[in-house]
Amino acid sequence: MSQDWTSDNDDSDKFEWESDGEAEPSSAPAFRNLDAAGPSTLDSNGWANEEAPPTSLVEGYVLMGFPKEMVLKGIKEIGHSDANALLELLLTYKTLGDDAAAGNCSTSGCFPQSVEDDDDFDFENWDGDNDADGREPNPDSSGDEDFLREMSEKDNKIKSLVDMGFPEDEANMAITRCGVDAALTVLADSVYASQAAGDCHYGNLSDYEVTGSCFDSLGGRKRARLMEGSKKKRKRYGGAAQGNRRPLDGSHEEPMPLPNPMVGFNLPNDRLRSVTRRLPQQAIGPPFFYYENVALAPKGVWATISRFLYDIEPEFVDSKHLCAAARKRGYIHNLPIENRFPLLPLPPKTIFEAFPHYKKWWPSWDPRRQLNCLQTSMSSAKLTERIQCALASSGNPPPKSVQKYVMDECRKWNLVWVGKNKVAHLEPDEVEYLLGFPRDHTRGVGKTERFKSLGNSFQVDTVAYHLSVLKDMYPNGVNVLSLFTGIGGGEVALHRLGIHMRTVVSVEIGEVNRRILRGWWDQTQTGTLIEIADVKSLTDDRIATFVRRFGGFDLVIGGSPCNNLAGSNRHHRDGLEGEQSALFYHYFRIVDAVKSAMGRM
Repeated sequence: MSQDWTSDNDDSDKFEWESDGEAEPSSAPAFRNLDAAGPSTLDSNGWANEEAPPTSLVEGYVLMGFPKEMVLKGIKEIGHSDANALLELLLTYKTLGDDAAAGNCSTSGCFPQSVEDDDDFDFENWDGDNDADGREPNPDSSGDEDFLREMSEKDNKIKSLVDMGFPEDEANMAITRCGVDAALTVLADSVYASQAAGDCHYGNLSDYEVTGSCFDSLGGRKRARLMEGSKKKRKRYGGAAQGNRRPLDGSHEEPMPLPNPMVGFNLPNDRLRSVTRRLPQQAIGPPFFYYENVALAPKGVWATISRFLYDIEPEFVDSKHLCAAARKRGYIHNLPIENRFPLLPLPPKTIFEAFPHYKKWWPSWDPRRQLNCLQTSMSSAKLTERIQCALASSGNPPPKSVQKYVMDECRKWNLVWVGKNKVAHLEPDEVEYLLGFPRDHTRGVGKTERFKSLGNSFQVDTVAYHLSVLKDMYPNGVNVLSLFTGIGGGEVALHRLGIHMRTVVSVEIGEVNRRILRGWWDQTQTGTLIEIADVKSLTDDRIATFVRRFGGFDLVIGGSPCNNLAGSNRHHRDGLEGEQSALFYHYFRIVDAVKSAMGRM
């Protein structure tokens, strides 16, 4: 059975940790030149008997994950006497696309197939600026390097357009129309024009001019509106400070521009930027509220969330600016943004500061200094074994194509180097450390459940920086309504800030998460914890009862499920209309009910 030279983890929330039953190779197959003499007749594959590769050789590459047709194609092209050259060619085929390799083309003569980004690695898209690590390309493979550079540039531009809020398929089509060398402003114009004109097909777009017979059919007035809207959109993409952009109109069709860099309103020890914001009157507390979700949501989602939460502008932050792992999140809150302070000691900001023991085995061609977003699942043993097999069969350093394959998987799954040619996923206690939780916070539940709970949690240092303004405001402690509590990232942040929680009403449907929170609470807190399973059961009357009982809530905190927002959910990325992510509307309903009940006190 042929296998793909790709990750095994498309939907790996469900992968099995034990893989003893898998017949995977533990090392690379033995590559030998076993030319056999015999009559000069052709076999079923078109080989002369004296030229046919040994069956064991072909099967060895198939076990490594290459389709049999691809292996035969590579051997026909360059032979099988040089194992490293053949492996590099097969990996290049995989990079350019299986169809191109199996068809009638060579690495120097065929046009590269479009390689789509894996949706599972959305969320949290890695930056590939340093893939080449400053090395010069091998002159013997300059054609392949050109292809790879072109595809990398295309992937980066698709990512940039998606970050702007455009659908990935429309971004891909814009690059097809305008070329990979077109400026982002031109590509944005192209997508905008395509959306405005429906099914028309366009030619190239210049920076300020639309050409082609299809546009002529739109009529002058509509064409003028199209270009005016395009120019306005370009202005929105500019480098204005995050806190000073023009107000959003709340339309589902309007993409929410994300800042670059994604540093929020301010960062610890950052006094260079001065961001001011004015809250709408209806957003001013009490209570304070704090909402979080993935930044890279489908187009229109953050505009809708903002509109429901009193038109407050989101604060977008990538936690890589505060710790050693990326986590791109949006936060909408009515907290002050002055006089914030970070948790001490400051967390490490690089992999080697966090885990110095990994430096021993880190290859020079792996340029990573930070990890990507910590996901809800880890890589499989088959994948890490496959990487080890590929590296063991290559030179030192391995060919560029092997490096690219390994780096793509390492970035996607946050693999670290634990031995010679050996990578492994992070352990749960390491993920806890990177996310700012105390050691063993999730210990006591299954390993898969630990990863899932941690992957859905807050990054504590980031949240604590935002919540730090509450410490001087509430010296006697706070009453908290915690919605979609998870494993208690908000509560841990308040505790680490030294803010006493007199009462926490926690709403969390996951039994495992409730067990983790209760275990931590019983060991560290003296206040009252009230647990509710389903956010839908928190009715307005019940909220009013809690408000009378506790004298109101000082903070309503939470992040509704991102299941239908995150890029990893390729089948049900339905935005706020999705079954799980539609629970956001309960967050708004509850905040509004708390405000109303407290207003009647």
